[in-house]
Amino acid sequence: MTKPAPDRIVDIAIGYMGAKQLFAASRIGLFRALADGPRTAPELAAATGTGEQLTRILADAMNARGLLERTDGRYSLAEDAQEYLGGNGATDLAPFLTFLNEISYGHWLQFDTTVDSGKPGDLQMDEGRWATFMAGVMRYNSLHASMLARAFDFSPYRSMLDLGGLSPEFAIGALRANPALTARFVFGPESTQGITDAVNAAGCADRISIDPAPTESAEPGGEHDLVMVNHVVHRFTAEQNRKILANARAAAGDGATLLLLDFFLDDDERQRPIDALHAGEYFVIDGTVVYPEAEVREWLDGAGWRVCDVLALPGSPRVLVADAV
Repeated sequence: MTKPAPDRIVDIAIGYMGAKQLFAASRIGLFRALADGPRTAPELAAATGTGEQLTRILADAMNARGLLERTDGRYSLAEDAQEYLGGNGATDLAPFLTFLNEISYGHWLQFDTTVDSGKPGDLQMDEGRWATFMAGVMRYNSLHASMLARAFDFSPYRSMLDLGGLSPEFAIGALRANPALTARFVFGPESTQGITDAVNAAGCADRISIDPAPTESAEPGGEHDLVMVNHVVHRFTAEQNRKILANARAAAGDGATLLLLDFFLDDDERQRPIDALHAGEYFVIDGTVVYPEAEVREWLDGAGWRVCDVLALPGSPRVLVADAV
């Protein structure tokens, strides 16, 4: 009988090595140095100002993971690296990688203590670290928004409520996809200036309104035919989430659609990896919770929403799509 191979265990165990190599490659500008075409390792070393030996190590590591192609000793960007790391795509993930390297990675070094104590780590934030934190998180949100815009058809809708999210990019993506759509933001008051700047830059300020209110107590009202609740669930308690979803239903017309985006633990035979990883990330960072999808579905049912579809967005959370009943 053939014995099982150890590859999977070893791949998981040394995964941090690949992550640190990716962070370093992004930090020295390796991917951007290839944005205009293939280069050899010595050419990359000269372009990035990094020693040739380390440049070769990083380039080979990225080739091993499929982010770089290698032909006759010349490296070039794979399609996904060109789009998200080369600096010319719509969503440049470099700020997200900087956040992971400078903030998240160090926090995971506290994970054993978190597991033993049941308490999050110590962020030890100052102004500079907060700037890195927010730049990375908001860029990751931009990726989620772009994946949602690809996966969901916004064209049938006319009046959208964006309730309690952290990023205006989700609504902006919907507005770009549907010129007839209007959007109403009910975000925390601290988000008003950021929303205003973002919609002005996107050229859709004439189709939005902003009603600042704390997410956990906001009662927007209205007859919206589309409601988005993005990256809200993990930030609040179960009781607060029940209230938020009930208030979302009260702001929706009959037959309206809800998009509830977040990471969730599932009951499938194989857990979706990215959700389980973020369950650890959120808890070690600040103690917030990635809830089981089954529990969230119970809240939705109690609030008058019926789940009709689930969208698993690439490299992003999943979306529970629900109808108002």
